[in-house]
Amino acid sequence: MFDRLQAVEDRYDRLNELLSDPEIVNDLNKLRSYSKEQSDLQDTVEVYREYKDVYTQYKNAKEMQDEPLDEDMKELVKMEIDELEDRIEVLEEQLKILLIPKDPNDNKSVIMEIRGAAGGDEAALFAGSLYRMYTRYAEMNHWKVEVIDSSPTELGGFKEIIFMIDGKGAYSKLKYENGAHRVQRVPETESGGRTHTSTATVACLPETEEVEIEIHDKDIRTDTFASSGPGGQSVNTTMSAVRLTHLPTGTTVSIQDEKSQIKNKEKAMKVLRARVYDKFMQEAQAEYDEKRKTAVGSGDRSERIRTYNFPQNRVTDHRIGLTIQKLDQIIEGKLDEVIDALIIEEQAHRLESLDRNE
Repeated sequence: MFDRLQAVEDRYDRLNELLSDPEIVNDLNKLRSYSKEQSDLQDTVEVYREYKDVYTQYKNAKEMQDEPLDEDMKELVKMEIDELEDRIEVLEEQLKILLIPKDPNDNKSVIMEIRGAAGGDEAALFAGSLYRMYTRYAEMNHWKVEVIDSSPTELGGFKEIIFMIDGKGAYSKLKYENGAHRVQRVPETESGGRTHTSTATVACLPETEEVEIEIHDKDIRTDTFASSGPGGQSVNTTMSAVRLTHLPTGTTVSIQDEKSQIKNKEKAMKVLRARVYDKFMQEAQAEYDEKRKTAVGSGDRSERIRTYNFPQNRVTDHRIGLTIQKLDQIIEGKLDEVIDALIIEEQAHRLESLDRNE
């Protein structure tokens, strides 16, 4: 482990040199690439340097123990050694986690897509509840939310809503939301007071830059049509809505949120790039069965991942067997307890995998 840590520190120092090289400073692509790499290594290097400093203090204290000391000084040295041993143990655990291979998308903003699935009007209402939950969570993290496109229902839910959450590290938290979410509650549409079960699906895609995935104009078919509102009625007579189709993959995106065709096309391109990139990522993951088993956030999008039981104020995440009696808080955006548990579970799996391979 310490050989790897030293290699990380050496690379970090080399990047510092490169970033002060005039040739690199004048090359925007290299400057961006090296700056990002340096930023990714910074936390690991800082903890490793603290570890080396604490370990040096520990060795000095151990050497002092062998010297002739009075009883008071011996007790002070022993206390210092105990404290340093505890600190070394904590730092070693941090370093193990920092050495886990990072998801290259973790620092990115996200594009989220929520769709009502089984359950008709209640599924659409539940999709609206999930959208509200994620926007509240974004607000708590000081992230910006922008609706890209939506298909609202007359009762106030959404058949589908696509939105961006713009903030550093948003993907590292929200990628665990991929999958089917199930709700058990008495819907607003139920007059007899019976509990219904409905589902909505959530997809969380990392925002993708043009430099990360190249999509050629010749590979895109563009269609325009008139926008429609709830129930399918036409809401304007201009052909402002845009449908983009990526011909090599068959990926399609339709956006009608803006009155401007140009703005709709810009938004559609952003979503298309994210969906095509996600498709390639999913195909690559499928080649690594072990990775799919250990990464709790990378399962099949159709997999039921969580149940929200309103009568019992209970949320259950089926992937890790976590049940919390705080649905009223979670649905208001207080998702940290669930997400932190998922992160810890995945880190534990990855640490086990690293230990097996060493």
